Amino acid sequence: MHLLKDRGFVHPIASEITPRAVYAQRRRLVQGLMAGAALGALPTLPAQAQPARPGKLAALPGGRSAVAGASTMDKVTPYTDVTGYNNFYEFGTDKSDPARNAGRLKTRPWTVAIEGEVKKPGNWDLESLLKLSPMEERIYRLRCVEGWSMVVPWVGYSLAELMRRVEPTGNAKFVQFVTLTDKAQMPGLASASLEWPYVEALRLDEAMHPLTLLAFGLYGEVLPNQNGAPLRLVAPWKYGFKSGKSIVKIRFVEKQPKTSWETAIPSEYGFYSNVNPKVDHPRWSQATERRIGEDGLFAKKRPTLVFNGYEPQVGQLYAGMDLKKFY
Repeated sequence: MHLLKDRGFVHPIASEITPRAVYAQRRRLVQGLMAGAALGALPTLPAQAQPARPGKLAALPGGRSAVAGASTMDKVTPYTDVTGYNNFYEFGTDKSDPARNAGRLKTRPWTVAIEGEVKKPGNWDLESLLKLSPMEERIYRLRCVEGWSMVVPWVGYSLAELMRRVEPTGNAKFVQFVTLTDKAQMPGLASASLEWPYVEALRLDEAMHPLTLLAFGLYGEVLPNQNGAPLRLVAPWKYGFKSGKSIVKIRFVEKQPKTSWETAIPSEYGFYSNVNPKVDHPRWSQATERRIGEDGLFAKKRPTLVFNGYEPQVGQLYAGMDLKKFY
């Protein structure tokens, strides 16, 4: 994989990116968060029949979610494809590398540090995070920037539940996610493909949105290592690389942080990375996608949906923004 550097890239000022309406509504959003309010009040779609447990790992069942848009009616991707075709560069750049190399990852004990602009910073062990809120099953589309997609039955709860407990301050405008960096467990770290650790981030209102999932499992079981065990982020309207895996730090910050791919190749990977069929990657069209598990490489491609099909729930977050400029 080639690596481009642009040291002359001027980091945008947060206030030039975020619509004024978002900031004007911020205190109301935070109050709603503290009260456990949901942003999307649309009717939920009928739930699919719960996919059968594969019986590979420990059970982690989740109840039906009441969050609007939390269950697509698309056919769920087979477990073997979800766990065997992955991007997780810490374990290698080939799609089969994570399943082959991630077995050495130790997910117990595990601690997530909460830092920055919060009233209650501190360390959360995995067991405490698992007990923080009832688990839900959410069947989300996952769209990757290379042009392929999946439908995954995740198990977890809204990131907003954790945010409500740690209480972001009025200075918090972005949430940064830092993932594990351990050369003893992750052979891909020897590669110069990216600067480690892997870092991603969301704007505060994106992180607060009820669709933004802190995932601990899939298919009714705990996360396999290659899928981001023991916990990962899932923001279903964004390209898959926005959803950091094996998270060890969550930081609340005032200024927009640079993310890993934005740092590596800013001309190709922007901060927002919302799924948009009208904005092509320089090397790939985003107008269509190939659904993994459907008749192999020769399956007919399907049109890519704006915001990955979640526009009714999240479109208002970007009102007034030029989505070709803020890609």
